[in-house]
Amino acid sequence: MKKYKITVEGKTYEVEVEEVGVKNVQDELGNKKQESINTAQISQETAKPKAKPASSKASGAQKIVAPMPGTILSIKKKPGDVIKKGDVVMVLEAMKMENEILAPEDGTVVSIDVVEGSSVNTGDLLATFE
Repeated sequence: MKKYKITVEGKTYEVEVEEVGVKNVQDELGNKKQESINTAQISQETAKPKAKPASSKASGAQKIVAPMPGTILSIKKKPGDVIKKGDVVMVLEAMKMENEILAPEDGTVVSIDVVEGSSVNTGDLLATFE
């Protein structure tokens, strides 16, 4: 089993993945080879992902995550500010370009999770709002 964090539409999930559909076998000479398994043999329960949303700081909160690696140049909003969809929350510099990080929907800023000058990676939490 391997564990991964996956972000889909701004929500982060922790998932465990088990490889199915391939098995290792040995022939009569002891040589190892891989053999495909008919996927119809795999039970429906095995195929279902065991995903659970990652916890957030506030109940019902939405997250704004970094779309790319870069450096936070400026922060335009602070906790308690009311934001409208499309408002600039902060500016992220990546590859010598300034990228505006926009509010994905209306809400109120709960937290700003970075400071100006911070280096961030893709998927890092930038802000939380509800």
